[in-house]
Amino acid sequence: MFTLWSLIEASMLCLNAICILHEERFLAKVGWGANSMAQSFGEPTAKAQILNIVRSIRTVAKIPLIVLNILAIVIKLILG
Repeated sequence: MFTLWSLIEASMLCLNAICILHEERFLAKVGWGANSMAQSFGEPTAKAQILNIVRSIRTVAKIPLIVLNILAIVIKLILG
């Protein structure tokens, strides 16, 4: 059954996956590392924008995501 809680849980899992991506170990192997980005003038590429949003999420959402994960675990333990 699709509920609001399952939507929240799925988004938390996606944020967790983004936060644990290691740039040198995983992203560089598929050509998405920081060193592979060519710095050029003008509009940034879609690849550069995706990497910037991944870095931003990793920087901004780390502490709130820890709190949300703890809260989700407690709710699952209490409600089943």
